[in-house]
Amino acid sequence: MVKILWRALLVVMVVPILGFAAGPADVKKSDRLPTFFIIGDSTVKNGTKGQVGWGDPIADLFDKSKIRIVNRALGGRSSRTFLTEGLWDKVLAEVQPGDFVIMQFGHNDGGGLSDPRGRASIKGTGDETQEATNAKTGQKEAVHSYGWYLRRYATDAKAKGATPIICSPIPRNIWKEDKVARAANDYGKWAAESAKTAGAFFIDLNEIIAKHYEQEGQKKVQEEYFGATDHTHTTLAGAQLNAVCVVEGLRGLKDCPLSTSLKP
Repeated sequence: MVKILWRALLVVMVVPILGFAAGPADVKKSDRLPTFFIIGDSTVKNGTKGQVGWGDPIADLFDKSKIRIVNRALGGRSSRTFLTEGLWDKVLAEVQPGDFVIMQFGHNDGGGLSDPRGRASIKGTGDETQEATNAKTGQKEAVHSYGWYLRRYATDAKAKGATPIICSPIPRNIWKEDKVARAANDYGKWAAESAKTAGAFFIDLNEIIAKHYEQEGQKKVQEEYFGATDHTHTTLAGAQLNAVCVVEGLRGLKDCPLSTSLKP
C-alpha cells in the first residue's frame, strides 16, 4: 500500500514539472521568425574595403519584427564551389519550413574547368558532367552545369519546406552605345530556365538593374555606384540601389509570401 501511494505521489509531482519544462521550448519554437537566407558571391556580400554587396543593405528594407535576414554569400564563390566547399550544407542545416532562400551566382562560373581556382561550371542547364581535378584537394570531381547547381539549391530548399528564389546575376559596369551589357543570352537565361524547371521563383535582377543604370546614366553609375572599384563590384551606394532592385523584383512575384515582410 505504501509503495502504491509513493508511486502515485511521484506521478503527481513529476507530471507538472515535465509540463513546465516543455513550456519554454514550445514557446521558443512557435516564436521563431521565418528566416530569409541569402547565398551568392562577392556582388552579394563583400569584405573588400570600398566594396559592398546588396545582401547587406537589403536587410534595412525588411520589417525585422516579421523576418530574420541572414546573408551567407561569400566572395569568390561560384554556383559550383558554394556547394563543393560545404557552404550550402551549413546553410541547409539551418533551414526550416517557412524560410526563404534567395540565390545569385554566375560571376565566377565562367572560364574553363582547368582553371586552378576550380570555380567554373559547365555552361548551360544540362545534366551532363565533366571530370575535373580540384586544384585545392587534388581530388577528381564531377562538375555539373550552372543550371544543375541552381536547381540543386532550389530542390534542397523546397525539400526542407523553404521557398527558393533564383536571381539572374547583377550586370557589370560595361556599356555599349549608352546601353548596359545584359546576360540575357547566357547566365540570365540559364537562371530563368533553372527556376522554371525547379519550380522556384525568379527575379530577372540583371534586367531590372540594367534599366535603372541606364536611367541614371553611365557617368553617375561609374562615379557613384562603382567608383574606383572594378566593373563588377559596387560601392555602398551601388549596393543600396541593387538591394532596392531586388525588392522591386520581390514585389513583382505573384503569390510569394516574402513580400509581406517588406517595409511599406
